[in-house]
Amino acid sequence: MRVYLDCCCYNRPYDDLSHLTVGLEAQAKLYIQNEIRRGKYKLVTSEMLNFEVGNCPVAIRRKTILSYIEENSSVHVGPENSGRVKEMAYKIMETGVKYKDACHVASALLADCAYFISTDKRLLKYKTERMKIVNPIEFVREMEEKEYE
Repeated sequence: MRVYLDCCCYNRPYDDLSHLTVGLEAQAKLYIQNEIRRGKYKLVTSEMLNFEVGNCPVAIRRKTILSYIEENSSVHVGPENSGRVKEMAYKIMETGVKYKDACHVASALLADCAYFISTDKRLLKYKTERMKIVNPIEFVREMEEKEYE
């Protein structure tokens, strides 16, 4: 199963973990990353993700995230898809989604992801029938429920 984690999701463990929801999302995100490492899920990445992470001003954070992406990405939506990504992104933006977020969603859709995982509350409101858009906690919960069915 293909999954896409957006930039907000990768940065969640670096946020203020004293807030319960933030801490739980960070734990769930780290769990998902471990499951990707083990091969349970296929990680999809994109040029927009590389761009956003590459512009992170905190060097150690930037290096850690980019290293994980490089080592674990199964599918990369690269520059050869930029025209299609932009075209889809502009349509997604008509619903109120910001450009960078729309590019992430478009990349995930182009790669046929089953799940788009984010901690961005505004982006989580966007809906499409082609993939589920959830936060890390919801993803873990859904995967556990499937295991017990």
